[in-house]
Amino acid sequence: MATSVPGRVREACAWVAPRARSVRIEPDLIEPYAAGLRGVEDPATPDPATDLPGADREARIALVVCLDAINFGSGWWPTIRKRPGHSGYFTIAAGVTERFRAHGAWPVGELEQLAAAEVAEATGQDPEHPLMADYATALRDVGERVRRDHGGSFEALVEAAGGSAVALADLLAGWDAFADASAYDDRPIPFYKRAQIAAADLNRAGLAELRDEERLTAFADNLVPHVLRVDGVLRLEPALEARIDAGKLLTHGSAEEVELRACAVHAVELLAEAIGRRLCPAEIDAILWNRGRDQRYKSRPRPRSRNTAY
Repeated sequence: MATSVPGRVREACAWVAPRARSVRIEPDLIEPYAAGLRGVEDPATPDPATDLPGADREARIALVVCLDAINFGSGWWPTIRKRPGHSGYFTIAAGVTERFRAHGAWPVGELEQLAAAEVAEATGQDPEHPLMADYATALRDVGERVRRDHGGSFEALVEAAGGSAVALADLLAGWDAFADASAYDDRPIPFYKRAQIAAADLNRAGLAELRDEERLTAFADNLVPHVLRVDGVLRLEPALEARIDAGKLLTHGSAEEVELRACAVHAVELLAEAIGRRLCPAEIDAILWNRGRDQRYKSRPRPRSRNTAY
């Protein structure tokens, strides 16, 4: 049994995939689909809209950790006030980034006391929207953990990982703010999407030198399963497909929702193997996530579930 977060995620998703009842991976499509990924550049570079040019390393790390702690809410995106030309995620991320640019990073002590109204003000949202309370809860946990375990320093948090993306994901997975596990047929199924993507984001932003990003898994959300479904790599049972196409919410932790996330993670592992790991799962994830922003994918309803995981 694996003990690291990526190892546990990989094992659990490989266990779910052949048992899934509503989602299946099309094995005959893995090789040709993987061939189409060869030569595609990993686009997972830091977005200028969510960076702090000129800020010190402490503030830039704080921004990445805070953004990834609240990198959830996709089930709520149709209900928030989106900025023109912005997705739900980038609407929230841009608001937090602008708050950092205008006032600096939230001091750890302020983070520990953060209220929903303050998050709403930063992101331009209704303070009564349920996401605002969820975001404030996650950010308060970040403040408490950084103060209690790392002397109030985000740089010290990164240094505690000892240069390992896996170690950093393991560390963050122990925080309530990054908790992300479900169950399937009575077996715990860890996903830890945001703990792993935080490690990747810090590495790609040049804020940490993490030697083993290739050991991370795909980041289990709802967009990568959607892309793989549209492209035929994932096949859904007709009743589930009809529910998604009708825009009906999936229940977080339900068998169908777990299967979608787990089968997508496992499919990405198979794709990585098919190209000899010339692209690692995290890089394939980034390619598919960015592909999902094209109109071909945006024109079809994606699976949505309201939760604090993704």
